[in-house]
Amino acid sequence: MATSKTGNPVSVEKRSVDWVPHKERHGKARDLGNVWFVGNVNLVAMATGVVALSIGANLIWTLIAIVLGSLFGTFFMAFHSAQGPQLGLPQLVQSRAQFGYLGAAVTVWIFALVNYWAYNTADAILSGSAINALIPSIPANIGFIIAAVIASVIAIYGYDQIHAVNRVLLWPSVIVLVFLTLGVFARGSFPAGAFDIGNFQLAPFMTVFVIIAGFQLGWSPYVSDYSRYLPGDVGVSSTFKWTYLPSALSGVWVFGLGALASSPDGTLSPIAAFKTVGDSIFNGLGFVAVFVLLIGLLAVMSINAYGGSLALISMLDSFKPVNPTKKLRMIAVIFMGLTVWFTAAVVGEESFNAFYGNALVFLAYLFTPWTAINLIDYFFVRKGSYVISEIFKSNGIYGRWGWRGNVAYLIGILSMVPFFVTGPFVGPIAQSLGSVDYSIFIGLPVSAIAYLILAKGIDLKKERSLASAEGNLTTKH
Repeated sequence: MATSKTGNPVSVEKRSVDWVPHKERHGKARDLGNVWFVGNVNLVAMATGVVALSIGANLIWTLIAIVLGSLFGTFFMAFHSAQGPQLGLPQLVQSRAQFGYLGAAVTVWIFALVNYWAYNTADAILSGSAINALIPSIPANIGFIIAAVIASVIAIYGYDQIHAVNRVLLWPSVIVLVFLTLGVFARGSFPAGAFDIGNFQLAPFMTVFVIIAGFQLGWSPYVSDYSRYLPGDVGVSSTFKWTYLPSALSGVWVFGLGALASSPDGTLSPIAAFKTVGDSIFNGLGFVAVFVLLIGLLAVMSINAYGGSLALISMLDSFKPVNPTKKLRMIAVIFMGLTVWFTAAVVGEESFNAFYGNALVFLAYLFTPWTAINLIDYFFVRKGSYVISEIFKSNGIYGRWGWRGNVAYLIGILSMVPFFVTGPFVGPIAQSLGSVDYSIFIGLPVSAIAYLILAKGIDLKKERSLASAEGNLTTKH
């Protein structure tokens, strides 16, 4: 966003979906640590742990599934983050290289918009309820509006503001997590069999794994949006490290706390559970904990609103070229905020668990083939060599429809359907396997292999020659 190498969090970002010139790059890879640690320290992330425990596994196996799912999903998300400094592009714009100028708009970006909408709807529901819990005179439906407005304002200011907010929230978030952890064990009162390692049930264990992996994978469509302003000489390994370690750590910690907080009877609402845990240390700490988690939730809502606005602009640009000004991005952010507020008002807190649980599972399914195709293309097919200017051309070398990416995606998603395990639908193979969800483990390799085979026809020599000629767009000066 910034016009200097230091960045300015109090000025409105002037760019949206366009390439970031090297003279505007700033920051260090470790700056990502703040964003991706704090990104999970909020009410909805903790509610993910509450939902996970409600699936049916006992507490110890829910916690194990949480750890493994977080480590697994974050692995792919962090490799997407590593693309940001190398390309200087929003994540979804880069998808044009695999899915085509129009193909990305009707395949990837629609799913991405659903991703932003679903997560921010869940965020708005809990933030409205949290505001009501903190200030009873403010009804939850008014709280939805307040939350959407605050998040939209942060998103309008853009990249540097989002980084600045998360930098400020880092240590308060760590302190709250420490106190809540102490509160969970100080309260005790775990149900009988909660830690019975012998009581293993594969079906709920795998569903929890998919939900948690899907939550972390859900960052993938926009994770590099928050690394694309880093200098071009920031390496893949450092970007990966400063994304993976903070996000995986906070994910395990926060999801686990959610499960532990609701474990006495499994019926506490997320906000009631966290408030009770805080107050178990001393009265009033629950209020403070919910307040800090609410602030964290507003920060992550701004991330979703920002990413959603970029996806929306990218879609518009694919059908009719637009001038990617800050005014257009502001309009897109406001549109996203209004859509989220309306949906949150319709769903309401009483339907939160059902809405959010299904959203997590379906989003995991939708993005599994995309993440495989995108990463295979970047690291194994084109090996990071892209012609940036061609990505913005409707009739460029990457084509309008990118049939290879779309066919591989279709093959991948169809291979997963028989393994789906959801409320409304359980696939036939999953039924025969006792409703155990193996879909991610099918979709990832099938999509990757399909794309590798189809990509053999790409004229990589020509593309690399064009990328080399483009010169300063692919190297730092």
